[in-house]
Amino acid sequence: MEVNKLTQAILAMNDVIEKILAEDSGCPWDKEQTPLTLSEYSIEELFEFVDAVRKNNIADACDEMGDLIFGIMLIAHKYSQQNAFDFADALLKSVEKMQRRHPHVFAKKENQDTSKEALHETWEKIKNQEKAEKGGSDGALASIPSALPALTRAYRIHAKAAKTGFTWDDDEDAEKQVEAEWLELLDAKAEGDPAHIEHELGDMIFSLVELGRRMGVKANIAADLTCNRFVARFEAMEALARERNLDFENMSLDDKDELWNEVKEKE
Repeated sequence: MEVNKLTQAILAMNDVIEKILAEDSGCPWDKEQTPLTLSEYSIEELFEFVDAVRKNNIADACDEMGDLIFGIMLIAHKYSQQNAFDFADALLKSVEKMQRRHPHVFAKKENQDTSKEALHETWEKIKNQEKAEKGGSDGALASIPSALPALTRAYRIHAKAAKTGFTWDDDEDAEKQVEAEWLELLDAKAEGDPAHIEHELGDMIFSLVELGRRMGVKANIAADLTCNRFVARFEAMEALARERNLDFENMSLDDKDELWNEVKEKE
């Protein structure tokens, strides 16, 4: 990476933000925002960036990454106005943290175990030490943000719990748990209690996330890819219907299934 180019880019973005937030000539909307209100927009930008990455759209990934960093820098300026911290403080804290969490890179020792398992164990140990120093909970699940998307959070919970030994002994047991949760969901459906149905559906999804984790699949990514496939196929169905002057909405389900299968075969 060219240092001069990177420095110039950061300074250029910083200059834009300072002009946007200028007291007399800045943007009224941006000036009235707070770190809290801007954080919501950063979440949207993050999802747009992730969407571009998953679709392997390089141009959009570059564009959305820039927007995401701009939003983060804007929030940093808001904190700077409160005399809390600035963007450089945040970067330097992260640099220090990453150096500390990668002793195998920055504090190499002879005959150091650099296996994936050992490195992950070291990472978790250092993170727990950091939490203890801050006075936070040192529980196995304490570091998992509650605001994560549900499927991602479920995956992280299972992964952390498994490291403490709290998981099924083998994949077959996990599969049986999914089957058991499915039967409990059917029982709840027969009862007709919405709260019970919601409870059992959640349990089944939670168990499926663990089954996927054991197979090396992240449920959040798998579900997102499935959504993308469905949308692409559905839009292709609608396009076929238009080409053939068919009223898609009023077509029978059997006719729609035929279009669906035709689209799948073309894939």
